[in-house]
Amino acid sequence: MRAIVCRKPGELVYRELPMPLASEGYTLVRIRRIGICGTDLHAYEGTQPYFTYPRILGHELAAEIVETDVNDFSKGERVTILPYFACAQCFACRSGKPNCCSQLNVCGVHVDGGMVDYFSVPTASLIHGDGLSYDALALVEPLAIAAHAVRRAGVVPGEFVLVAGAGPIGLGIMEFARIAGAKVIAMDVNAERLQFCEEKLSVPYTINPLNGAVTQTLQEITNGDMPGLVIDATGNLGAINQAFGFLSHGGRYILVGLQKGDIAVSHPEFHKREATLMSSRNATRSDFEEVMKHIQDGNLDPAAFITHRVPFCELVQQFSSFLNPASAVIKAVISID
Repeated sequence: MRAIVCRKPGELVYRELPMPLASEGYTLVRIRRIGICGTDLHAYEGTQPYFTYPRILGHELAAEIVETDVNDFSKGERVTILPYFACAQCFACRSGKPNCCSQLNVCGVHVDGGMVDYFSVPTASLIHGDGLSYDALALVEPLAIAAHAVRRAGVVPGEFVLVAGAGPIGLGIMEFARIAGAKVIAMDVNAERLQFCEEKLSVPYTINPLNGAVTQTLQEITNGDMPGLVIDATGNLGAINQAFGFLSHGGRYILVGLQKGDIAVSHPEFHKREATLMSSRNATRSDFEEVMKHIQDGNLDPAAFITHRVPFCELVQQFSSFLNPASAVIKAVISID
């Protein structure tokens, strides 16, 4: 079967690998769609934490069951995959938070992922497709990350939520903050992405920090209060550090984006706000289920996020183009038909 391997930063190659074998507790699936996410791009760049080479990328997956040993799933069924393989034994797992398991293996990051024709996955990680298309199923995982972040943040209806970063995760966060009743403010240095927020997601407020006067603009939008909730989806150290200053007194700051450096914050400024700082990592099965329910109910349109499509056989040649801002990519999806 075909596989796409990131051998080292800047190098993707095709490889022929043996067909996976069916085994107890695992299900063999045929991959049909793969979403390309920031983790894949950062791995290609060499900036992804917790990453080793060589690695088969891919964890935003939609698949068709080929062979399984359980009655809950059937051959030919569409599924998506919970790509966070947890130990089920550590404190986090015992506390109902397998998304941050101390021994977590994320497929496509810590272990080989789904940029392959066929994939053998723990049956416990399968999620029924419930009638959703392959395109929609491939977007459930990034949207679940967004749903998890908004759930952790405890969004209050009517509050101002500043989302820094208008990539796929940030856009998903904006959507779930909207569903929760928040007044969303989008911030990004990419004018085209801010236009996408306005036109496709009807985000009421957008800010480009390259234009300056961010604090003043936020004060004007929030009637002097500043946002009660700031969520970072940039993964950019400078942006993360700067956004501490955009937080209201008594506010919360949620870090979803990930980078390798150390955060720097003025303790007196943070302390006097009695601010709350939290990280949000991955998602849980309930987050996946929430996303799928919103798609089924028409509250979310995954197709709105897909701006680029590429056949599996052309990915190696096209992958680097997705790092170019001129490509205007929001979400690229790989098709295997």
